[in-house]
Amino acid sequence: MAKQWWGTRRNVSPRLRLEVELMQAAFGDTFRVETQAQNLLFWIGTIEINLKGLSQRDHILKILYPAEYPNRPPEAYVLSPTIYSPKHQFEDGQLCLFNPKDGVTYGWNPSTSTAVTVAGWAIEWLYSFYTWQATNKWPGVEERLTRDKPNWLRWRP
Repeated sequence: MAKQWWGTRRNVSPRLRLEVELMQAAFGDTFRVETQAQNLLFWIGTIEINLKGLSQRDHILKILYPAEYPNRPPEAYVLSPTIYSPKHQFEDGQLCLFNPKDGVTYGWNPSTSTAVTVAGWAIEWLYSFYTWQATNKWPGVEERLTRDKPNWLRWRP
């Protein structure tokens, strides 16, 4: 079995220690770190979305570390309630949180971004989703796909 970036239970990597420290500083006990089969490491937490008219304010977020972390960013999912958006969400439910073309300045930066970054983006995504539902306009700048642009962005304005 390949060595995991986070080390072992007995010898936790400095990066994971930093991730835990930063998540606790930013979110207190809102998120907890867990592992599951296939050596997956993730954060799970309940976030309250405080908007008028929502039938369910509590949203369960999962922030999943890929094996290639930190070279690849963690993936964010809304586990509950069931949310579907044809905009800014991949087919498997993963939230599309940034445009990789923006580079490390405005997107994922392996040396400075953490799970806190992704959790913050996921919470912002939820507010954007509900704004889009109410106004039919996704807040912020959007990439417009044309026939000459690759479909790797997977969002449609």
